[in-house]
Amino acid sequence: MEKQRGRDVRVRDIAQVAGISRQAVYLHFASRAELLIATVRYVDEANGLEERLQRCREASNSIEALDAYVEFWGNYIPEIYGLAKALIAMYDTDEAAAAAWDDRMQALRDGCHGVFDCLERDQALALGWNVAEATDMMWTMLSVSLWENLTRACGWSMDQYVRRMQVALKLCEINVGAKQNNG
Repeated sequence: MEKQRGRDVRVRDIAQVAGISRQAVYLHFASRAELLIATVRYVDEANGLEERLQRCREASNSIEALDAYVEFWGNYIPEIYGLAKALIAMYDTDEAAAAAWDDRMQALRDGCHGVFDCLERDQALALGWNVAEATDMMWTMLSVSLWENLTRACGWSMDQYVRRMQVALKLCEINVGAKQNNG
């Protein structure tokens, strides 16, 4: 999928690369969508996704959790970039690719939602924001296309991207006074 940027990737091609028959693929996956979803989940597993999220879970306060989540995601995008671009390229014309991409983006969105649940619990969410809107904002700001524009087109370093996203999200959505109360 990465080599072909998602174009014309068929189950037959995947089976050939894996060294098995097309029928064998369908013995394990009922549909191409299930295969692509399993593929992106496997990539997450192979890249140690759960271990990487541990710092977010162990954060001592909600603002530290936000910083950890942004750092995790900003540094994770380069590792999944090829697969992400392949799925994005196929999104409008391939239901299976769309399902796989939507599955991963829902996981990202769930992580963003978890951060803002913590901020709300700590009474650190800025006045005028609610968890749903803050989640929408963070999820959008952490999009692959925004990362691509800033790091590839504008030449930002990974560190610059992570730090600026952390600051921008805090400026928008965090009650600055709560930062002093949370450490």
